[in-house]
Amino acid sequence: MARQLRFNGTDSKNGACPALHEDLDTGEIVVQGTPLTDPQDLSQLQHFGPGDSAVVVPRELLVNHGPKEVARVPKLIGLDEFGQLFETFEHSAWHLETRRGYASDREDPSFAAFVERGAATWDYDSAWCTNIRRQTSRGKYVGRVRVVDNPPTTGQLFLLDYAKCNAATGEDVRNLWRADAARAHLPAEDFWIFDSRLVAVLHFDDADTLLDVEVITEPVEVLRYCQVRDAAMHHAIPYDQFAAQLAANNQ
Repeated sequence: MARQLRFNGTDSKNGACPALHEDLDTGEIVVQGTPLTDPQDLSQLQHFGPGDSAVVVPRELLVNHGPKEVARVPKLIGLDEFGQLFETFEHSAWHLETRRGYASDREDPSFAAFVERGAATWDYDSAWCTNIRRQTSRGKYVGRVRVVDNPPTTGQLFLLDYAKCNAATGEDVRNLWRADAARAHLPAEDFWIFDSRLVAVLHFDDADTLLDVEVITEPVEVLRYCQVRDAAMHHAIPYDQFAAQLAANNQ
């Protein structure tokens, strides 16, 4: 079975090696660099076995992007504290949505209406909409990219329709096919980035219920998530264009 590798970072200026990747299952680090091949150099390496390979990378690659501890202990916060982040962020909040459905959506009365009629009436004065409208009216940016399967799930179609409500509050809502997300090497994680300095990774159970939120503030880790955001925004398209594309494909 192929490893599930996550790109941790590079100090390359042109997109080539060196780079570090992490095996998400084992925690092992994969180092990508220029092979060390000179026999005289190899002869100086200790514990170098016949099946081993050696690569040369700049010291700063390991300092900047290597793990800082043997096992990272996640910092978890409750849902109430998570909700406060949307009240206190200073200039930007951005969300990557990767799940095929959310229990909170299915519990919303508008979800049943959407399933029955293919459309729903949205509450533009809900607590969420009121707060986001207040934040965007102050010049703050709120955006998200929703990853969509082909064909979309009912939950994804529900959110595509709900995007009209998101946009009415000033949100920048975009969509991306899951196949395109995979080609762009986007992770399957569902997370928010606040002010490009704090990442909130959302943890769900198998029933799509949000359990808790992991907060990450370590600069190198935050940078990695910001790079994911940039890639997602580059490949995604505005929700209304995506909806029109989907409708055309279904004709």
